[in-house]
Amino acid sequence: MATAVQKITLSSSRDIPFNRLVLSQSNVRRVKAGVSIEELAEDIARRGLLQGLNVRAVVDADGVETGMYEIPAGGRRFRALELLVKRKRLARTAPVPCIVREGGIAEEDSLAENVQRAPLHPLDQFRAFLALREKGQSEEEIAAAFFVSVAVVKQRLKLASVSPKLLDTYAEDGLTLDQLMAFTVSGDHERQEQVLERLAQAYDKQPHAIRRMLTEGAVRASDKRARFVGIEAYEAAGGTVLRDLFQGDDGGWLQDVVLVDRMVADKLAADADAIRGEGWKWIEMAPDFAYGHTYGLRQLRGEPTPLTMEEGAARDAVQSEYDRLSEAHADADDLPEEVDARLGELEAMLEAFETRPLTFDPTEVARAGAFVSIAQDGRLRVERGYVRPEDEVPVEEDHDRSGESYDGSAMPSTPHQEAAACDAPAEPEEEDGLAPISDRLLTELTTHRTLGLRHALGEQPDVAFLAAVHALTLKAFYTYGSDSCLELDLKSVSFNAQAPGLNDSVSAEAIRVRHESWAKALPKEPGALWDTLGGWDRDSRAALFAHVVGLSVNAVHEAWNRRPRAFAHADRLAQAVSLDMPAAGWKPNVDTFLGRVTKARILQAVTEAKGERAAERIAHLKKGDMAREAEALLADSGWLPEALRTQPCDTLGEETAEIDGATAMGDSEDLADSEEPEAISPPIAAE
Repeated sequence: MATAVQKITLSSSRDIPFNRLVLSQSNVRRVKAGVSIEELAEDIARRGLLQGLNVRAVVDADGVETGMYEIPAGGRRFRALELLVKRKRLARTAPVPCIVREGGIAEEDSLAENVQRAPLHPLDQFRAFLALREKGQSEEEIAAAFFVSVAVVKQRLKLASVSPKLLDTYAEDGLTLDQLMAFTVSGDHERQEQVLERLAQAYDKQPHAIRRMLTEGAVRASDKRARFVGIEAYEAAGGTVLRDLFQGDDGGWLQDVVLVDRMVADKLAADADAIRGEGWKWIEMAPDFAYGHTYGLRQLRGEPTPLTMEEGAARDAVQSEYDRLSEAHADADDLPEEVDARLGELEAMLEAFETRPLTFDPTEVARAGAFVSIAQDGRLRVERGYVRPEDEVPVEEDHDRSGESYDGSAMPSTPHQEAAACDAPAEPEEEDGLAPISDRLLTELTTHRTLGLRHALGEQPDVAFLAAVHALTLKAFYTYGSDSCLELDLKSVSFNAQAPGLNDSVSAEAIRVRHESWAKALPKEPGALWDTLGGWDRDSRAALFAHVVGLSVNAVHEAWNRRPRAFAHADRLAQAVSLDMPAAGWKPNVDTFLGRVTKARILQAVTEAKGERAAERIAHLKKGDMAREAEALLADSGWLPEALRTQPCDTLGEETAEIDGATAMGDSEDLADSEEPEAISPPIAAE
């Protein structure tokens, strides 16, 4: 015979006046958490009490009900109601919905109410916010109703707007909340789902990897092209900006790359037209120019536009205030924030006075041109006043007076006359008066003088150093380097092949700034350079010498030019200057290395930096995906390919002494057999 199922009886509910309710010591909630009492009170005032209180009758010592009720579950709601009563927003006798419990244990009721209550899944909250938004509530109204910021509401709405497929995956714990946040960077559901499929095969599933995959090909808002055209102008032209509401994104990503490039070209063209109006013969414009693009061109030396009386007075006032503030806080360890800010403003104003536009000779402007490009910070970069060799005024041969000999007499000027002079006897026949010195004799005399100069200069290091600085500076800063008798050469400061963006690298920008600073300190005419350098102190000459010698470094591998000893010396030099390529801005990414080598080399790089297990996790990927995953793994690792590493001293050994069978120093027997050993210069290692 079947047993009848016992029917349950629910506790009765009734309205009890507020002034007959008291808190129970049986309430298990003792730690404050979640929404504050003030916020809960405001919510009750707005929409009423959504959940009744759990109460039990208070009895006296004899077990008789006193007419009061204690609250073992619902204490926070009671305190919120109490706050409303104190603020006279609720009557003390206002009826409060209550569930009246009998029997059982009060602490069990309090615990069960809190434990059995399942928290709302975040996705349900996202969708609820979206439903409120679709029913007409503004983001500000939703934020005010739930006591959160507008930014939080926007984030929740953004999360609710991703692809339904992603939301389902998140609901089934296939994605973490942080990963779902990363997907909100793009509003394209199809793109989101493509990345979700790629994520299943990817080694790196971190949010930053998801953001990187979603923004592939887009232009970062911090990119100099984006800063040049301006985000507002780009959006006004119909461009889309991908934004990340959950972490800093430097302004987001510009998705329409074609539009960006078109706007950059149009703006550069307009700016170039304005520069062309200054009278320059030619204008070249591009977002980027190769490093060393001005090498071989003569740069005009302009004069700063003079200050007017009003501008001069303004500059003096700024300088006076700067000096006064600096002196007043000279002994302070930390400057007050407002003083530091003001000093920064004054420094910027003084710099503006010092970097005034230059004026040039109109005749020089007519044969010179300018390069118009974009600086790394997004500002327009204009390099004015460069003269191409073909536009130069023809110069005469390297004689102080054309058609005259060293001592001022006439010299042969035609090939026939020059040939005749070479065939002439060593000494001219006796003639009345002063006859010209023959070329042969002049050569012999100046040979003696040259040896004398070599010997004297070799014994005076300070003068030799000055002469070397002078000769190399002529090569680096002036079109014609013939104002020195030293045969020192600075072959080239540019490169035949170079990586994209090299001209905007940390090292390139530092060299450019330093070069421009030296150019301002040097005289316009090469003839005045010797006296100028002679008036400098040794430290200044040494600093200029280091800059110029630095321009001569060439450690570039070229397939057609094998130079093993030069590369060995480059390692020695790198050790001497403590070269740090990661600090110089080089990082292994898809563009600079990983996307341009084989999969085996990618795996080798990851193995060296992160170990074999990390390499094994990406070994199954296609090359493009592997390169992107490797970029994330190698980020900030300091890993360098072999070509960028500095070989330790003990591995160089005798490579500089003997490479490919060629010795660095000539054999002593060869010198002994020479007929004129004193005329032989020390042998130079062949490369």
